[in-house]
Amino acid sequence: MDFESKLIPILREGVEIVKMISFKKLKEALAKKHPDREAAFIAKITGALINTIFGAPAYEEPFAVFARSHANLIAHEQAKVGTMLEELRIPLTDALRIQALCDHQEGQDSTATLQQAQNLGILLADRDLPMPHSFIELVRRLGSGFGLLLPPVPSTEKATTH
Repeated sequence: MDFESKLIPILREGVEIVKMISFKKLKEALAKKHPDREAAFIAKITGALINTIFGAPAYEEPFAVFARSHANLIAHEQAKVGTMLEELRIPLTDALRIQALCDHQEGQDSTATLQQAQNLGILLADRDLPMPHSFIELVRRLGSGFGLLLPPVPSTEKATTH
C-alpha cells in the first residue's frame, strides 16, 4: 500500500503534464481556426475542452459561467478535438487510462470519461494499458520535448565543479 500511495501522485503528475501538452497543442489549433478571437478567449475555450476530455468540468467561477455561456462553441469544437489532437492520441490514451487507474485506486469510476474519449476519437481502444514506468518515461520525453520538463540527466554523468 505504501508503494501505491507514493506512485499515484507521481502518475497523476504525469497526467497533468499530458494535459498541459494537450492544452498547448489545442490552443495553437484553435487560435488558427479563430484568428478573430482574443488569446484569453482561446485559452478559456481550450481549458474547457481539456477539462471535458479528462472528465473534470469547471465548477468555480468565472470558468463555470464561461463554459455555460459558450456551451455551443465548446460542443462544436469538442466534436473535432480528436482530429486536432491526432498526434497526441497515444499519450492522451495512456494518460486517460492512468487517470482511470488512479481514480479506481481511490474509489472513483472513470468509465464515462474513457467512453467519451473513445466517442471523440481520442482513445485508442486497442492500445494496451501502459505500465507505470513506461507512462512516466513517455511523459518525461514529451515534457522535455515541449519544454515543460528538463530532460533526465543520465546517472553515469557526474557533476563537475571547478
